[in-house]
Parts: sequence; C-alpha cells; structure tokens
Amino acid sequence: MGLLELLQYQFMRNAAVAAILVSIACGAVGSYVVTKRIVSISGGISHAAFGGVGLGYFLGVNPITSAIPFTVAAALTMGAVTRRTRISEDTAIGVLWSAGMALGILFINLSPGYAPDLFSYLFGNILMVDNGDLWTMLVLDLIIISSALLFNREFVAICFDEEYAEVLGVPVDAFYLYLLVLVAISVVVLIKAAGIILVMALLTIPAALAKDFSSDMADIMVKASAIGIITALAGLWISYIFNVSSGAVIVLVLTALFGAVQFIKRRF
Repeated sequence: MGLLELLQYQFMRNAAVAAILVSIACGAVGSYVVTKRIVSISGGISHAAFGGVGLGYFLGVNPITSAIPFTVAAALTMGAVTRRTRISEDTAIGVLWSAGMALGILFINLSPGYAPDLFSYLFGNILMVDNGDLWTMLVLDLIIISSALLFNREFVAICFDEEYAEVLGVPVDAFYLYLLVLVAISVVVLIKAAGIILVMALLTIPAALAKDFSSDMADIMVKASAIGIITALAGLWISYIFNVSSGAVIVLVLTALFGAVQFIKRRF
C-alpha cells in the first residue's frame, strides 16, 4: 500500500501533517544547534522536558501544555548556569538532565491513577497525534519561524563568533538564552512525534546533512526541513507497512541516510 493510499485514514493524515510541522521546526532550530555545536545542552533540555510531562499528569492537565513552560524554564536555567557560574557546562547539563527526569518520575508517582500513555512521551507515537496536538505544533512552529526571520542575523552572529557578535553590538547572552528557548519549544513540538529519548536525532541529523551541501544559514534551514519532511514521511510509510514504532523507524531512516552520505563523501 502506497503512502497516498494510507492518507485516506484520518490518523495517517494527522501523522503526515505532524511530520511536516516537526520537520520545519527541526530544520530551523536544528541548523542553529548544529552550527553552534550545542547538541549536548539541547539533549539536556529534551530530557528535562520529562519533568513537565510528569507535572501535567500530577496537575491533571495535558502533559504537552505543562511541558512548554517547564521546558522553557529548564532551558533558561541551563543557559544561565553555564554562562554565569563556574560550574562546567557538562556538569550543569548532567545535573539538570537528571533532575528533570527525576522530577517527572516523582510527579507521576504522586499522581492518582495510572499513566496509560507514558510510553508514547518517552519514545513517541506520531500515529496518536490528534487535531489539538496539530494546532499546538502549528502555533509553536509559527513562533520558531517568526523568531528566525526577525533575528536570523543575530543568531548567525552568535553561532559563528560570539566575540565578533559583541563587537557588532549583539546582546550575546540574551540571544543565547533566546536560542535555548527556541530549542525548548522545538523539543515540545517533537515529543509526540519522536519522544523525549529520540528527539535529538530529528533536531540534529537533518541539519547536519544540510550543512554538507551549503554554508548559507537560510539555505541550510530550507534543505534541513526538506530532508526532514522526506525522511519522516518515508519512515511513517515503512513503519505502517511493517507495523513497528514510527518514531524509531524515522530516526533509523535519517541515520541510514546520514551514513550513506558520509560514505559517498569519503569515496568520491
């Protein structure tokens, strides 16, 4: 059965739209993350988001809704600690990463009843995305795109050379924290599609592939988004055919493509 035939089902249409929205967010923010080499701190933010999911269960609200302010707060804390204290970046990431996961587990333990879809937040299930999730993803995508359009010059400056950015008058610390906030928003967009554990693959691999073919930031973003959309739809189709986890297949398709490109670059 082809992908177009699968789109006759509502849940597959929702999954396809979610794949496109997720890929756009990854293409924009992932390009900054890969260029500035803050993949580790982005991984810390993604895992700290589990605390927000647990808080949602504890308060009896949508876990994605509670994850937004929690993940943004975690990102700002991580950025402030690494910039304004003598604690090393690796140590700060390790502490806040673990604290976020621990808080999530604690909140879920204290919540009444059973958390039936907790697994989907850890490993993702794009087939379970509903219309409410799509609207949330769309709003967060618009925030990310408008931020990139308005402040691309400042983000590019701090990604390549912070000292030169300061000479140009760019408030480096403020835009660094703003970039981490965009990473946090992207993580929340990705949770339903890939889950907290796999989110970093979607945030980094398309942008890393796009960087192999361009050095212009806007072009990298467009190429990364296109790569993300194509591989996500391919992974969605393969996962349906073989009845396996869609998030895992999407990540493996991206990984295989990344490996193939690196192999071809070495040979030719």
